[in-house]
Amino acid sequence: MSNARILVVCTGNICRSPYIERVLATHLAGRGYDVESAGTRALINHPIEPQSLAHLQALGIDDGGFRSRQLTPQIAADADLILTATRDHRADVVTLQPKALKYTFALADFSHMVDGIAAVPPAERGFFGPADDSFVGRLVDHVGKRRTDIHPISEEESVIVDPFRRDPEVFAQMAAHINRVMPPVIRALTLES
Repeated sequence: MSNARILVVCTGNICRSPYIERVLATHLAGRGYDVESAGTRALINHPIEPQSLAHLQALGIDDGGFRSRQLTPQIAADADLILTATRDHRADVVTLQPKALKYTFALADFSHMVDGIAAVPPAERGFFGPADDSFVGRLVDHVGKRRTDIHPISEEESVIVDPFRRDPEVFAQMAAHINRVMPPVIRALTLES
């Protein structure tokens, strides 16, 4: 069985999405996931922006040889789950690849929707279907159904700020927001592990 593919998307693919990618890849290592990222207007083949990298290194995470790349319809189609830095990026992904509507979420929204799933006993989670269904597919279906049951977070809460060409404080704000929303995502993605 092949690994589930998680794609992270932002604009330039040098600040936010590589930060999220590297955090997820580190926490999901050995658990059956391939984590990659791309940009809607990528600065192609660039490394992670130095200030984003500094915040990763503060967590003990390296760049993993990262190089930025442009989002394409095929990259979006090949993913099992797409997490974006903002709702606008989600709209960009879905416009580029309509098939991705079902499995594309702004990261902060996804975090909000999966928060608490790990505390529910497995028999009561309601998303463990047939054995041949992928776990990520069932999780995405479950989260999609929860969209109408959970009060959404505000637009402001959903946006991971773009720090590109901005002061170090904005990079710190970006990293803090990502670090705050990441634990529920990691817990949800590791329920079967």
